[in-house]
Amino acid sequence: MPRPITSVADLQALARRRVPRMFYDYADSGSWTESTYRANEEDFQKIKLRQRVAVDMRNRSLASTMIGIPVSMPVALAPTGLTGMQHADGEILAARAAAKAGVPFTLSTMSICSIEDVAENTDAPFWFQLYVMRDQEFSNGLIDRAKAAGCTALVLTLDLQILGQRHKDIKNGLTTPPAPTIANMINLATKPRWVYHMAQTKRRTFRNIVGHAKGADNLRSLGKWTAEQFDPALDWDAVKRIKDRWGGKLIIKGILDPEDAALAAKSGADALIVSNHGGRQLDGAISSIAALPPIVREVGNKIEVHMDGGVRSGQDVIKARALGARAVYIGRAFLYGLGAMGEFGVSEALRCIRNELDITMAFCGLRDIEKVDANILAENPFAVGPKKKR
Repeated sequence: MPRPITSVADLQALARRRVPRMFYDYADSGSWTESTYRANEEDFQKIKLRQRVAVDMRNRSLASTMIGIPVSMPVALAPTGLTGMQHADGEILAARAAAKAGVPFTLSTMSICSIEDVAENTDAPFWFQLYVMRDQEFSNGLIDRAKAAGCTALVLTLDLQILGQRHKDIKNGLTTPPAPTIANMINLATKPRWVYHMAQTKRRTFRNIVGHAKGADNLRSLGKWTAEQFDPALDWDAVKRIKDRWGGKLIIKGILDPEDAALAAKSGADALIVSNHGGRQLDGAISSIAALPPIVREVGNKIEVHMDGGVRSGQDVIKARALGARAVYIGRAFLYGLGAMGEFGVSEALRCIRNELDITMAFCGLRDIEKVDANILAENPFAVGPKKKR
């Protein structure tokens, strides 16, 4: 009899066994020494909760909103590249699981399934994450395709103008699909479930790019095109142009500094995401949860503040909410579920997080997620004072 799934850690252990090494490592890694990647998780553990007793815990509610959109709990699936290499058709499966759970799914520019693939194979609307490329015609085309697909928000990532170095990807010779080397073939032979499902799909490369971008018509040209395309000249003027072209709800991702948060609020975006890209860009940057309180103090009354990075449990969700985040995004947590068990695994990751969030909120003496604030914290090493008047 299979062991029950009780946490995201259970799904991670399964994914490690079932996903080819280069793709598992792609998800489960950070840049350089991975110090920021580790800090994202470790810093959550430094925050301690207040337990309350003898209060009415009936009729609890986790329902909330993100940028005015109702959600069943303040959680969204983060945009993650190569999701369809954790499990065949991964973006479609994750979008379906998110829709069933009543939370948003965000599709990455660097997805395996395209915008159109997800729109044609899911019923609920989803969000689209944009990387700005040097090829402005291609970037504009992504925006227009997202609008045509009915995406209800655009998530603009600002912290990948250049690519951080991730040692595991270099050592594994990461390619999509895997290059037919002896080492890869030996590793794939130990992953029969992955191979079986991947053989059933035609979606095995970056379908948002191939066939849409000039000079990226096959796997060889795609690698060269991608390496050259992230736009190092991206600035706030470009953000304004993108906002004007999109015309809908805009979320800015990759904010770690209060000064940048102020600029994000000034840009007219609907929300910002406090994020260090999962520790995959600037190694040595502070954790997202440590960066959150000063940003909330700076702009919390001007723009909706979300966060990602290190969220592996419902307790992490409630701690982020207590520190001022309107909502959080999970990336690795749902990828572990996807790699472990496909769509069901993503649903299990969301179920575990929801259960932990609900029970923790009850132990903290509250029935409504909208009532959660810093009063539920016993120890908060990241507390900041009120914003100084200028």
